[in-house]
Amino acid sequence: MDDVNLLRSWRTRFAEPTTGWSFDAFGDSITADEPPWFYPDLARAALNGAQSALDIGTGGGEVLLGLAEALPDDTVATEGWPPNLSVAKEALAPQGIEVVHYDAEGPDPRLPFADGRFDVVLDRHEAYVASEVARVLSPGGRFVTQQVDGRDFEQTHGLFGGENAYGHVTLDRFRGDAEAAGLDVVEAHDWQGTMRFDDVATLVSYLRMVPWEVPDDFTVDAYAGPLLQLHHSGSDLVFSQRRFALVCRLP
Repeated sequence: MDDVNLLRSWRTRFAEPTTGWSFDAFGDSITADEPPWFYPDLARAALNGAQSALDIGTGGGEVLLGLAEALPDDTVATEGWPPNLSVAKEALAPQGIEVVHYDAEGPDPRLPFADGRFDVVLDRHEAYVASEVARVLSPGGRFVTQQVDGRDFEQTHGLFGGENAYGHVTLDRFRGDAEAAGLDVVEAHDWQGTMRFDDVATLVSYLRMVPWEVPDDFTVDAYAGPLLQLHHSGSDLVFSQRRFALVCRLP
């Protein structure tokens, strides 16, 4: 395929609508390592015996639905990305789970819930304010989070340029924030692995779902040069993955 048609096909992939937060559609075109811990297991352990739970940044509700059998009747979720808000509400309504709009990085980082409201707070790959998590936890409550380390996909900075806006997102920083908020860190996990893409078309389609991994002005046309160079180089499309997880308890 010539470059003109390549770019046309990549534009089509990048313009595909993004709904929810599932990567199943990629099938075997993406091969990814997995951390040695399993986030749903950490969440289920924390939920054992809980009477109330909050999921911060539920995406399209996919991960929370996977925990349905472990969730208490009193479960609430938040979502801050508008394209996912309606998806999450539709997905979680049959389970009786209310979805509230909330963005920890917005102008008001205060969680819209009363002090001590929840026995468990869950957060997978979403920004949060540690002091707010501690505020809405009940005494003895648990907080479980898995985060994408700010050095994730660091190769994209060499390919596309731009500053790393999330270099502060590290285990050490988040553990310190949790402890400063009065939480006891029960478990802390750190991991690095790789993710491999079959071709540039798959990479472009993936990047539309994780815009924080590339410069704010990223489009296929704006970065046609680096994308075509990557395609013609024949290099393996392998990128670093970094994750960390914390399990905390409010005394």
